[in-house]
Amino acid sequence: MAAAFSSDGEAALRRELCTAVAAAPRSDLDGFYEMGRAAAFVRDGGFRKVALQFPDELLADAVQVAGGLEAATGAEMFVLGDTTYGSCCVDEVAAEHVGAEAVLHYGPACLSPCRKLPVLHIFGQQPLDVGRCAEAFQELYPEQQSRVVVLSDVVYAHAMGELEQQLRPEYPNVIFSRLVWGDPPGPAVPGEERKFGRQFLVEAAGGLQDYAMFYVGAEGLALTSFMLTWNRCPFSSFNPSTGCGRRETLNVNRALMRRLYLVERARDASVVGILVGTLGVAGYLSVLQHLRELLARAGKRSYTLAVGKPNPAKLANFLEVDIFVLVACAQNSLLDSSDFYRPVVTPYELELACNPAREWTGNYLTDFRDLLPGACAHVELPPAVPAEEAVPDVSLISGKMRAAHLCDPPSSQLPPSTALACRDQTRALAEISPAASFLESRSWRGLEQQLGQTPVSKAVQGRRGIAIAYEDEGCEQR
Repeated sequence: MAAAFSSDGEAALRRELCTAVAAAPRSDLDGFYEMGRAAAFVRDGGFRKVALQFPDELLADAVQVAGGLEAATGAEMFVLGDTTYGSCCVDEVAAEHVGAEAVLHYGPACLSPCRKLPVLHIFGQQPLDVGRCAEAFQELYPEQQSRVVVLSDVVYAHAMGELEQQLRPEYPNVIFSRLVWGDPPGPAVPGEERKFGRQFLVEAAGGLQDYAMFYVGAEGLALTSFMLTWNRCPFSSFNPSTGCGRRETLNVNRALMRRLYLVERARDASVVGILVGTLGVAGYLSVLQHLRELLARAGKRSYTLAVGKPNPAKLANFLEVDIFVLVACAQNSLLDSSDFYRPVVTPYELELACNPAREWTGNYLTDFRDLLPGACAHVELPPAVPAEEAVPDVSLISGKMRAAHLCDPPSSQLPPSTALACRDQTRALAEISPAASFLESRSWRGLEQQLGQTPVSKAVQGRRGIAIAYEDEGCEQR
């Protein structure tokens, strides 16, 4: 674990970039990036400034694509060089920095609804051997009456129509999902599933648990999220890169046990850090406020942190935090925190830990919008229970007693006697902060200014180079 916090940097300098998405074919950039559809979107909307968001794997084509769209539309194109969080989410924050009126999002996407700007998703039409995919499906499901739902990575969605034409005559009970994004047009009908930007209608009397799932795409976060969410369905997959189909052997029960262990860690926590993992998904401000209120009712202190893309080194700076909760899109919320100094949970897992009215039913939720009031999975907080009437609870990890009841909602203003205190004899007032109190207890509190104690000296030229090897290090050694 120590290597995750610090290193000499040489590994980062010598690391080769491994692309998870195949590069665009150089001979057909117009087809791969759907230049005609993109130009029509810009012209029809009357946009004069458009932001182009590429994943790292496709940035090499950004200049050529932007030049072609400017020539076709007359609009000004801005390429977003780096995303604030995950490349699957639309980066509205970076787009607003240049005053963009719309966003063209290229590559894989989580299809989370956005809040402000119009968005056109262009996934990139990755090649798919439809004939080999159909053969793999037939090998995995030899019974033609099998009930199967076909899901796909967004980069292969363009070929699902052809695959359906090949399978439908022999498999009458196969269901193909379709991609949808934005707000739904209306309430879902009975048997309809709308998750992860996919929509399909289940017609079996027993519901979705009577179906198997067939996923077209490589192994990754999307497949893991599907398997945890629809954990009662057996999964198979076809990897277009290798041309092989297989039955997925991920131990879903073991993965869920790991997540439930994190729920128990969240129950033991006293200080919770709320990590802002998205600024573009609709409803993220509402869920932040919902989590703050939930933690306050549960008697836990919370701090909201915006650190960009989380990594072990960043989060290790917050030693006073017992556990983190990540507010991100459904595809990026399942963060593997095994290398982190403190665990990272999802908003749903935090609700399981802090809301006594929410019970584990076997249905796992990764979309935080499902927890908000008015959503399908919202559970109201029960009334507060006096401390003397609360049923005691014992931690399954430490074996210690802990409070499991909810407190009364905090008042809008704290009493002055608890919020302010006299700091010195001059009657200057200082605000009492739990975080500041914790910082005072540390032996090392960061760099001190020492104003007036440091002698003034002339500025001199510093060392040149990088920290691993400065230019003058060789002379000093001799």
